[in-house]
Amino acid sequence: MTPPDSPSHSSSTETRQVARGLQAPVLAFPFRLFFLSAALVAALLVPLWLFVLTQGGMSHLALAPLHWHQHEMLAGFLNAAIAGFLLTAVCNWTGARPVAGGPLLAVWLLWLAGRLAMMFGGAWPLLATVIDLAFLPLLAWLAGIRIWHARQYRQLILMMVLAACWGLDLLFHLSASPRYLHALVVLAAVLILIIGGRITPAFTRNWLQARGRDSTRVRTIPWMTPVGLGAALAVAVLVALNMQGAVLAVLAFVAAAMALLRLAGWSSWQIRDEPLLWILHLGHVWVVLGFVLLALAQWHWVAPTSWLHALGAGAMGTTIMGVMTRVAVGHTGRAMALPPGGILLYALVLTAGGLRVLAALGWLPWLSGVWLSAGLWSLAFAGFLLLYGPVLTRPRVDGKPG
Repeated sequence: MTPPDSPSHSSSTETRQVARGLQAPVLAFPFRLFFLSAALVAALLVPLWLFVLTQGGMSHLALAPLHWHQHEMLAGFLNAAIAGFLLTAVCNWTGARPVAGGPLLAVWLLWLAGRLAMMFGGAWPLLATVIDLAFLPLLAWLAGIRIWHARQYRQLILMMVLAACWGLDLLFHLSASPRYLHALVVLAAVLILIIGGRITPAFTRNWLQARGRDSTRVRTIPWMTPVGLGAALAVAVLVALNMQGAVLAVLAFVAAAMALLRLAGWSSWQIRDEPLLWILHLGHVWVVLGFVLLALAQWHWVAPTSWLHALGAGAMGTTIMGVMTRVAVGHTGRAMALPPGGILLYALVLTAGGLRVLAALGWLPWLSGVWLSAGLWSLAFAGFLLLYGPVLTRPRVDGKPG
């Protein structure tokens, strides 16, 4: 071992310090680059899809236009958000060093290559598919190896869900059947139930304690989590197998009931004056609504696609916006509060999700409802880039690394 006061030790220390100084802040921690990417994809993808829908063109897509839109909302938007959160959270869970600098850039470039392959790979569909499918295994390995070495085995359920997501993506590419993408939307809800079920009550309890309020009202009932997750996973399996009917309806109702009962124990009314918390609670409300609509659709009481938009534009959009706005300030040494105008982002994404569901239900004129929803959705995530872009591209305000 090199003595701390030796010339070589001093040289290596200085080299590391210089490397950190030259490293762009956006490459210092995974959430920075991937959250910016998720917001950019969200802001551009929906209006681009509507342009394709109404004007045609885009013959260079690797997928049929509708399938491309559905796929990229998951592989582009959702996967970028998952990568930013998971590769950041795993460092908190395990104490491991983050993926940063050149390795982080390489991971991001692989994600980007998949997006470009899906958009411009129409002439080479097999190559485009291989590139697209390469990202999730790498993400799971980077997170899983850290979890395994730290013996944080309870986190491995997330690796299992990621593996299931990859399997469904593979089946979609092999079959071109959208039911696998629909099952992926259900798995996105499962991830919200897993991650949100951990962080939302914990953040709520901590916030109440810090303000001298009664945090004992935030309760979790252990058996609800496995029952709810089991029902939700079973729903994903049945959707993937295209097995519709009463069994799917019952399982969806069970998943909705468990999510609602968990939410009822989190004392949501006590945090109504803290937007960074109630937005996470509302993400769970969207999950409940999505599963209820899925159940009702089995009896043809509502439009068959309404649940997809409740879980997609509603649950995914709301939860991802809530997590990104919270992590962006909390992990850059800033006060845990929304910046001026931040509440508007929440209003926009919630309204966009609501309008999209209403249009799917037929309660709004379809085309005008979809255009209005898309406009508000894009404004929400463009607003994130405007408000949080400077936060995510500048060093921490407290001088700490990350």
